[in-house]
Amino acid sequence: MFNLVVLTGRLTADPELKTTPNGISVTSFSIAVSRPYRAGEESQADFINIVAWRQRAEFITKYFKKGSLIGIEGSIQTRKYTDKNGNNRTAFEVVVNNVQFVESKRDSSAANSSAEPASFSNAGANDFAEIGDVSDDDLPF
Repeated sequence: MFNLVVLTGRLTADPELKTTPNGISVTSFSIAVSRPYRAGEESQADFINIVAWRQRAEFITKYFKKGSLIGIEGSIQTRKYTDKNGNNRTAFEVVVNNVQFVESKRDSSAANSSAEPASFSNAGANDFAEIGDVSDDDLPF
C-alpha cells in the first residue's frame, strides 16, 4: 500500500518551532498549492496542513518563511479530536519525510530587489574561437 504525497507550494505564514514536553522539535504550518485552471477561470489554491518533526522541523523554521516556495514529500496522517464545543473532528495533515528548496535564494528575494542580477562571467563575446565543422568521428562518445 502507498501513502505518498508530493507537494510544492508557498508557506502561508512563518513556521514556528515548538518543543514537546519530551524535548522533540516540531513545527506545524500550511502551504498554498495552486490548482490547475482553464482559460477564463479564476486561479484557485488548496491550503494543506503540514507537520514536521525533529531536524526537519528545525531546518524548515531556519530556512523558510512566509511566501517561500517549498517542496514537501511525506505521507497523509489523520487524527481524531474533540473541539471546544464537544464535536468529534478529524484532522488531515501531511507529515514531512523530505523537504527541498524549490527556488533559489536569488529568485525568492528578486521581488524585494530591483538590482541587476550578478554576472559570474568575465568573458566577452569575442573571447570564444569559432568551431569548424565537427563530424561524429571527432566526438569522444
